[in-house]
Amino acid sequence: MSEHELRVSKIRNGTVIDHIRAGQALNVLAILGIDGSEGEAISVGMNVPSDRMGRKDIVKVEGRELSQNEVDVLSLIAPDATINIIREYEVAEKHRLERPERVVGVLSCPNSNCITTGSEPVESKFEVLADGVRCEYCETIVRDDLAAHISVK
Repeated sequence: MSEHELRVSKIRNGTVIDHIRAGQALNVLAILGIDGSEGEAISVGMNVPSDRMGRKDIVKVEGRELSQNEVDVLSLIAPDATINIIREYEVAEKHRLERPERVVGVLSCPNSNCITTGSEPVESKFEVLADGVRCEYCETIVRDDLAAHISVK
């Protein structure tokens, strides 16, 4: 290692999300509800060189394994990402993200007239499309800035 390189230390237990599209790491943190206020150790690499992607982001979170809901939503904004579960400094599990056919209760519909945005206790349901998502109630399609519509914490 040259004197001009910076190495991020390994984590003992937790999750490493690798191969995130460049510029999406902060959205990944938002999806996971991570803002640093809980005291968890977080490492974020943005726009780092990648043989496979040209440039990529990486997020390491100490002491946390992701739920299936979190993984499903991550797949919408980081479809090429891999999830590595770390236990005692070793990769215990490695998963490639797979886009689900639908996501339930994790996105908010931007249509103010949709039944899911009113006072009714209706959980949002979106069909996952090749280029976005479609609300199963009002048919509104969201293609851009999916991270802004995430409501899971």
